[in-house]
Amino acid sequence: MQDFTPLVVGIDVGGTKTHLRALAGHDPVADHVRSSKGWRPHDPVAAAGWLAALVAEALPARTRPSALAVGGHACETPRQCEQIRTALQLHFDAPALVVGDAELLVPAAGSDKGVGLVAGTGSVAVGRLPDGTPVQVGGWGAVLGDEGGAAGLVREAARAVWAAHDRGEEPDDLARGLVAAFGVGEVPALGAALEGARDVSAEWGRHAPVVFAAAEAGSPLARAVIAEAGRSLAALVERLAARGLPVDDVVVAGGTILNQPTLYDAFVSSLAASLPGARPQPLRVPPVEGAVALARSLL
Repeated sequence: MQDFTPLVVGIDVGGTKTHLRALAGHDPVADHVRSSKGWRPHDPVAAAGWLAALVAEALPARTRPSALAVGGHACETPRQCEQIRTALQLHFDAPALVVGDAELLVPAAGSDKGVGLVAGTGSVAVGRLPDGTPVQVGGWGAVLGDEGGAAGLVREAARAVWAAHDRGEEPDDLARGLVAAFGVGEVPALGAALEGARDVSAEWGRHAPVVFAAAEAGSPLARAVIAEAGRSLAALVERLAARGLPVDDVVVAGGTILNQPTLYDAFVSSLAASLPGARPQPLRVPPVEGAVALARSLL
């Protein structure tokens, strides 16, 4: 009788790109990265079909997963994730799990408890109560929240330069940088430029490097925006702690915070002041590793 090696498939559906990794035992079968275009997490049937097409695209012909775990961007509630999982089971005769993409961070770091904090285009923190109930805070989008994410930083930077303009101050490096980035002639025109964005998170967020460049050039406004962003990210972890979640270990991911040391340092400093027992750590592996770990747990 021939031994059967289970094939586990982990998928990290991010806001911009999707990463699928498949392994038979410890042997890689597929490592596939593509755009997240077409991902519709609020339509469970469409989301499940999108995932099934991705698996068919990435895996060798006639290969079927033995277990499948998905971390989905904008999969915001347990009910929504379960609806996608139920629809996904129509495509695969294998155990499946669907969670929000931020829930991949803790298992990717090799742990089974702790808090995951993402600050990329947006920002969100997730964890689980001692009874296993998932809790998410933040992730409200660039218009209402996402403080500390790229889009939120640009929004708050625009507010800061508008306030300086109203005080009669001359434009500084932050104001000049934003005016140039949005292609307008003066600070008051920034309002219409921001409001005219079709994809608010993406179109605002891509200008976040302007904020960090202005801070490096000495702009007090930009430095204040970054410091407040760090405090806002720490506040997400504080909210989880206030709800009874263990926050000893905080796994941090997202291109904005991991690629910008000034923001990471502002977050760590604020967290140390409010929750001195918390231990932040940057995620050193791709989040898809968390999806693979969750898939293995289903076997």
